[in-house]
Amino acid sequence: MTLPTTEAPRGPLSGVVIADFTRILAGPYCTMLLADMGATVIKVEGPGGDDSRQWIPPHRDGVSTYFLSVNRNKHSVVLDLKDPADLETAHQIVDSADVFVENFKPGGLERFGLDAASVAERWPHVIHASITGFGTEGGRTMPGYDLLVQGMSGFMSVTGNPDGPPQRAGVAMFDVITGLHTAIGILGALHERAQSGQGQHLQLDLLSSALSGLVNQTTGYAACGNVPQRLGNDHPSLYPYGPFPTSDKDLIITVGNDNQFARLVKTLGVAHLAEDERFATMKGRNNHRDILRPMLVEALSTGTADEWFTKLQAQGIPCAPILNIDEGVQYAERLGLNPVVETGSGEEAVPTIKNPMSFSRTPVGYDKAPPALGADQASVLAWLEERRRHG
Repeated sequence: MTLPTTEAPRGPLSGVVIADFTRILAGPYCTMLLADMGATVIKVEGPGGDDSRQWIPPHRDGVSTYFLSVNRNKHSVVLDLKDPADLETAHQIVDSADVFVENFKPGGLERFGLDAASVAERWPHVIHASITGFGTEGGRTMPGYDLLVQGMSGFMSVTGNPDGPPQRAGVAMFDVITGLHTAIGILGALHERAQSGQGQHLQLDLLSSALSGLVNQTTGYAACGNVPQRLGNDHPSLYPYGPFPTSDKDLIITVGNDNQFARLVKTLGVAHLAEDERFATMKGRNNHRDILRPMLVEALSTGTADEWFTKLQAQGIPCAPILNIDEGVQYAERLGLNPVVETGSGEEAVPTIKNPMSFSRTPVGYDKAPPALGADQASVLAWLEERRRHG
């Protein structure tokens, strides 16, 4: 028996069962990606539900869009792990699962027999993924909120204007990156288990994911001791690379090599700048930014951002307008990327942002709308009972 969905199981992870004991963002984002790929995800929530159900505004018909953004294709059950009967049901869910994902505080699951050692002993086939904020050693008592990690990773120190304060990102980016890392780790562990028959324990934390996600900035420090500073919208290694004013609004221009720069200045009507030894190479342009910038700004002032966007694109010069979220979604629609998908069917259908992965044979699905709290209690319990009866 499989849990009921609006369509037959499909996707590259069809047949994989995920016991999802996560909440907020990193864990739910990970498990939603797996659910989109066909995994059966049972979302176990406490009596109060996932905290993000209450994170309003914005909302859709009273339901938090924060919750909607990371919980489609899941089956919600409500369990109080302090209740012996509910704890037994939780154990049955893990027993029926291939993967157990949780983001409890370190040590928080020991009294429920769901800590790493207990899981490995009782369910050696299960892949157990644990997500924390700052690891299980010195940071074990620290709460794992994304903004704390943005501050402590160094990200905020390199974000914002040089003469302004450190700045956070406009989204909980390290929650998302950690969710992606967790999904990748689970897929790797599933592949290995297909050969060994054994599960294993994966440990991920937001700070480590942040340091990995800062790529060139953190490696610059690790490899040569460089400590980067805030550059506003400028890039530390490339120039011109960022927003530039035109006659009406800013246009992003990203020049990655000398050939692109030559084509840029030719299109702007200042081709001689490519022959100037101060600007002919990336090193030169980086060293003479303050001299080059006003020359580019003056040339760009003769046209609007839209006019330059059209002209520069025609010459293969990377550039882009700065759009609002609504404009960004609409632009993706004009490109034929179809970013908005209906998840679920009938009155329960909810518009969500599509999974970015496209498989040629085993497509992702959007069969089940993000569930109301405990909406699948009866069907999950019936599924567990049938699995118990059939051994």
